[in-house]
Amino acid sequence: MLDGFWKFIEAQLKELESARTADDVIRTMRADDCVGDAFFAGSGGDESVWGALHTAGWTTIWVEADYYFAMRAPDGSAITYVEGDIYRGDQRA
Repeated sequence: MLDGFWKFIEAQLKELESARTADDVIRTMRADDCVGDAFFAGSGGDESVWGALHTAGWTTIWVEADYYFAMRAPDGSAITYVEGDIYRGDQRA
């Protein structure tokens, strides 16, 4: 079962490497029962959302920790990442 889980996470991260918009990220990481607009369940793995989006050409808006940051997409849209939860836009309070 875990092997299938990590293959799914790997596929999500690979798809994020070509994400051009916040909508692309949310569509890729959509989860039915998440707090934010989407959720990444693989935060304990070797690869990261930040790394995949950086590969896709995203830039960092701000970062406080590897589990709390905001990034801007090539189209100008943004996401905020909070411990796996993904929110549309820069949600820094």
